[in-house]
Amino acid sequence: MTTDRTSPAQDLLALAPGPLGSLPAGNAAVSAAAYLVDAAQRSVLFWDVMRQRGNGYREHMAMAAPHVLSYQAELIVDGRTLDRPVNYGLARIVPPAGVTIDPRKRPFVIVDPRAGHGPGIGGFKADSEIGVALAAGHTCYFVGFLPDPMPGQTIEDIARAEAVFLTTVIERHPDADGKPCVVGNCQAGWAVMMLAAVAPDLFGPIIVAGSPLSYWTGQSGLNPMRYTGGLFGGSWATAFTSDLGCGTFDGAWLVENFENLNPANTYWKKPYNLYAKVDSEADKYLGFERWWGGHVNLNAEEMQFIVDELFVGNKLAAGEVRSSTGIAIDLRNIRSPIVVFCSKGDNITPPQQALGWILDLYDDVNEIRSFGQTIVYSVHESVGHLGIFVSGGVARKQHDEFASNIDLIDVLPPGLYEAVFTAKDGDTENPDLAHGRWVMRCEARTLDDIRALGGNTIEDDRRFATVARMSEVNLALYRNFVQPWVRAMVTPQTSEMLYRMHPARLQYELVSDANPLLKPLAAAADVVRQHRKPVDESNPFVAAQETMSKQIVASLDSYRDVRDGMTEAIFKAFFGSPAVQAFYGIDPQSNKPLHRAGKSALHGELVARRIAELKAHFSSGGLREAAVRAMIYIGLPRGGVDERGFEMIRRIRAANANIRNVPLAQFKALLREQFFMLLIDEEAAVAAIPALLPDDMTVRAEAMAVIRDVITAAGAPTGEVALRLARIGRMFTGETGAPALAIVGGAPAGLPAPDREAS
Repeated sequence: MTTDRTSPAQDLLALAPGPLGSLPAGNAAVSAAAYLVDAAQRSVLFWDVMRQRGNGYREHMAMAAPHVLSYQAELIVDGRTLDRPVNYGLARIVPPAGVTIDPRKRPFVIVDPRAGHGPGIGGFKADSEIGVALAAGHTCYFVGFLPDPMPGQTIEDIARAEAVFLTTVIERHPDADGKPCVVGNCQAGWAVMMLAAVAPDLFGPIIVAGSPLSYWTGQSGLNPMRYTGGLFGGSWATAFTSDLGCGTFDGAWLVENFENLNPANTYWKKPYNLYAKVDSEADKYLGFERWWGGHVNLNAEEMQFIVDELFVGNKLAAGEVRSSTGIAIDLRNIRSPIVVFCSKGDNITPPQQALGWILDLYDDVNEIRSFGQTIVYSVHESVGHLGIFVSGGVARKQHDEFASNIDLIDVLPPGLYEAVFTAKDGDTENPDLAHGRWVMRCEARTLDDIRALGGNTIEDDRRFATVARMSEVNLALYRNFVQPWVRAMVTPQTSEMLYRMHPARLQYELVSDANPLLKPLAAAADVVRQHRKPVDESNPFVAAQETMSKQIVASLDSYRDVRDGMTEAIFKAFFGSPAVQAFYGIDPQSNKPLHRAGKSALHGELVARRIAELKAHFSSGGLREAAVRAMIYIGLPRGGVDERGFEMIRRIRAANANIRNVPLAQFKALLREQFFMLLIDEEAAVAAIPALLPDDMTVRAEAMAVIRDVITAAGAPTGEVALRLARIGRMFTGETGAPALAIVGGAPAGLPAPDREAS
């Protein structure tokens, strides 16, 4: 007779007194037994998910081109084959079944961030930046990268490669109604902006999501990450880390910096959420960890440029970054509309760092307009940094609206706007004219609206300027007296050992099938899954577990707050010292802005010349110029542009063969010219409208009907808008004595109802 032997997991299951989910919660002993069995089962399953995570990491990093895209892609340009080879590539996203692409719509180019993680986050799932662009009918391209840089590649080499990529996309879409829309996430955002400043003709609208552009800026009591460079003594630490990697900067250090910002999430909330919901969260957790653990590397030259020129030096917004040929990179040279998407819940790129560059470059909105720039921003109230790219809710709302209304953004008159999203409901006027579940409106803003978000004082800027000077000194000292010794001692074998022993990698390698001690784990997890009996949520020990978890989170949050408070206090005390500032050449008494872009007298002369040209052409043009000028004039009191009005223009354009073939770029130029005329001298520009109109009253009435349709698309006009509509109506119909509001409700008296399609 033989005796069956059971595994430890089966022995544990034998302790269960019955169907655990139906046990009476009032029986403390039974409830405790049920909870202990469930907790033991969850522990086994938790560690098995960790094992799967380790295996997934090893498989992912063994791929020739690891990524986390959920779409098929075909390589178009391999950056390694360029004259200055880089580890970047351009790929076309293959549309999934059921998705129809309109070749006339501008293509989208999604550029993923290279900030420690691998590529693919912009197309991580269906509800993503790539997903909404495809759903809107746009051809979609993706710019990704390999884990290791090409020898000697620089940030400038990558910019050249991306210029080649955009040129290729433009050549592949000669019939598209506009240049490509380029989306830059996080690190890719500032890289895209730099390229657009030196090659503006390659770009349509630019969307920068969670991207820092003003690196010193933040709020007191928040944003502690900006202080760490100063407390480490500047960028010498970057050079030292690169030397330990034999000329390669390990991206795992960047990931570790991100994780240290929120220890409660890193060390408890994220693993605890998996443990508590291991039956339902495993796939979601493993999918995200596949990206989070896919570390990539940078050349020492790349990382040193990023730290010296951008993060510590904060030179981009001031126009102080220069190319290898000496060309200054001035963001005011960008001619495409810029959409800045950020969040108050982002502790890596807070709104102040995403938007502060506007205050560094411009004195007021009229100066923005004088450079012909259109800037649209949207500030989310709560989503974190990664949520800007991966949150399904954000993709279905903000990114979906940006993709669907990208042509509206492209033709907006120059200025500063905030994108405001209003949910459709039963009171929404003309809901069929708005895409999806939201109505997007671009409302005019001033620089005071940016300032209201918070930012630096003059004293803060002096502190950061002192850090920048100290960094330069310490880096020079390191390079002259320490770097030669470090490089002599670090061998390729030492560098490889340090690379593999990094804690961010060990946590994956140690808990995987590569560790022979974990061999029984998979079998134990299989047994648990076969006999899984989750405890009822009403079990009092589950509530106790949740209470304990909240206490741990509160403790870690308290530690974080104390740590961050001390970091800020030490930073401000040391770098705010007049003696320290004077030692590094910063005037401690100066109240002048330390980091503002310079002004050009030539720009002022060009603006004055352009104003004179526009004044001379108030009476030049015809019906098209008159209609566009009239629409702008009527809508100005609304202080913004509603997507429904633009959709009405789009439909009229599609229905009319005469204007269907007018390129969007030509319409944009016409709209800007008429807007500037009204900006220069509104009354003179409006008074000149009758001189532009044809004699045919039927044609004029048809044009007026189009104007009325566009103006009323967002709702019936009231107040000043209604008065302006009536005034324009009298001009178009020639009824100078007509009552002020006679034309608001329909066709002018005495004229037939106009044929809107014919107009």
